[in-house]
Amino acid sequence: MAKIIGSIGTSHVPTIGVAYDKGKQEDPAWKPLFDGYKPVAKWLEDNKADVLVFIYNDHATTFFFDMYPTFTLGVGERFPIADEGAGLRNLPHIRGNVDLQAHIAESLVNDEFDLTITQNKPIDHGCASPLPLMWPHEPDWPGVVVPIAVNVLQYPLPTPRRCYKLGKALRRAIESYPEDLRVVVVGTGGLSHQIHGERTGFNNEEWDQEFLELLQHNPEKLTELTHADYVRLGGAESVEQIMWLAMRGAMPEKIRKIHQNYYLATTTAMTVVVYEGEEETTSSAVASNQSVTV
Repeated sequence: MAKIIGSIGTSHVPTIGVAYDKGKQEDPAWKPLFDGYKPVAKWLEDNKADVLVFIYNDHATTFFFDMYPTFTLGVGERFPIADEGAGLRNLPHIRGNVDLQAHIAESLVNDEFDLTITQNKPIDHGCASPLPLMWPHEPDWPGVVVPIAVNVLQYPLPTPRRCYKLGKALRRAIESYPEDLRVVVVGTGGLSHQIHGERTGFNNEEWDQEFLELLQHNPEKLTELTHADYVRLGGAESVEQIMWLAMRGAMPEKIRKIHQNYYLATTTAMTVVVYEGEEETTSSAVASNQSVTV
């Protein structure tokens, strides 16, 4: 049977992809960020991850505000990476597994999640920005992606608790798949940031750290917050954090953090965290925690 071996929370700032494509890995302004993903890539390699279930949001690339679904699951053997205005990226199309995607879709619908299903649609920076920092891609990606897009742009949004329940349903779907696959669930977005209005440039580092602490040890408390709470605490765009709750819902009650990198250099604290279930065998190479703030 398929098995969830861990989870990752990561920011999906579009400039990460731009910096990566321009080869800025050793640039002093970007090196702390890129170095923070190296233990993540090693953990995925050491643990032989076959599948990344990517919970992200589409930034009006494939969908627009005249039709923006609440939950969308992508099905396809390949997903093109969207051109978001900077030209096509020099990355292979993202690999998919139609049988696995179809199984998860059917399981989620039977679990009373009314999904929108798309086929072979482009994927934007919500997934494609952090992906090459975690997985090698020459000549091709080492595994497949199950893309799940969540509406965090156009109100009404799904509640934090609904996203948490989505994660629990995802776990049931994955663990009922008959093929032996090693699966990692990735929640993306945030943390605190606002990119428009009177609070443009807003960050709340104290809230970021509290959110990460609660996510690990008391996620139920995060499900009790309203969208307005997330906006007040972390800025308008920090409501993306509810996608981390979907990732957390797919994990056991008790988890341990094996790596964290927090780097505030632009409009948002670019963060990546890796978790394993406490009942899982310790990784062959456990990454040391990092905390870098500029």
